[in-house]
Amino acid sequence: MVRQEQRKFVFPCLLALLLISSFASLFLGQLTLTWQNIVGVFVAQLGMPVTGSYSFSPEQLAIVWFVRLPRIVIALLVGAALGCSGAVLQGIFSNILVDPGLVGVSAGATTGAVIAIVFGFSVANMWLTPLMALGGAMMAVILTIFLAMRHGKLPVNTLLLAGVAITFFFTAINSALLTFMNDQKFHQYLFWMSGGLDYRRWEHIYLVLLPIVVGVICLCFLARHLNVLALGETEAKSVGMPVLRYRLVFLLLSSIITSAAVCVSGNIGFVGLVVPHMMRLLVGPDHRLLLPASALAGAVFLVVCDALSRIIVPRGEIQVGIVTALVGVPYFLYLLRKQH
Repeated sequence: MVRQEQRKFVFPCLLALLLISSFASLFLGQLTLTWQNIVGVFVAQLGMPVTGSYSFSPEQLAIVWFVRLPRIVIALLVGAALGCSGAVLQGIFSNILVDPGLVGVSAGATTGAVIAIVFGFSVANMWLTPLMALGGAMMAVILTIFLAMRHGKLPVNTLLLAGVAITFFFTAINSALLTFMNDQKFHQYLFWMSGGLDYRRWEHIYLVLLPIVVGVICLCFLARHLNVLALGETEAKSVGMPVLRYRLVFLLLSSIITSAAVCVSGNIGFVGLVVPHMMRLLVGPDHRLLLPASALAGAVFLVVCDALSRIIVPRGEIQVGIVTALVGVPYFLYLLRKQH
């Protein structure tokens, strides 16, 4: 049972961790920076003069403003989207072992990105790869809903099985497309499979900022309806809730923010699985608290994992999706054993 006193400290602590982890992440990388350099860059971007110890070189400006800061902002957005989406889907399915990838979103996004890579669209325009990934993700969700719909109803078990089938279908397409890839294209494919935040730019933020922010806010406002829906279809109908309508709304909104996240970061797993369960232990099952807490915690979790990915390997880095998997797999097995 979660105590009321404990809940009061969760959100201030999450906000503090968000600020601390984001600022600390600016220091981590192959180029050493001081806090004066970082403050000087921000002051200069505000149009104010910078002198003394707060001065910086053009290389330091490029690293802070055009490399590390966009990467951190993308990590915040993607982490918030995956954390909130995971909490929503766990509420819809009434199962703590569900994550956003189980409805086919990640596989569909990967297929869209791989098609762009194979046919050279990624070279022609930087926008085409994430846009095709977004289209592939939404196509996967639409197919999943179409296959699961039965006589105007959307049973959760059928929906889950349809998502698994669609995931295998798009994975098979990805495997077939691999035969047309050279070494350079195969490297881009590995980015989508393992998930990464390197080489992200402000343009990628502009692409996903609106759908993720608006989607998360809408889900938080609808959280009380998710509380009723999580009780079960019979209980929800007994209070007059149109179950199918709300189930579709939650599924589509969570799929939109997940698709937007995946289209700029690749397939980053286990954020939507681990984070909601951890927050459920801290704030309880009430989705009015759980959804915003999962969004904040997901942002913190991904920023920390991204920072770790840059310091684990000396003079190099690994994909952030690998780090989240190293954390998420043991926790997933723990949840699986605990539920059993």
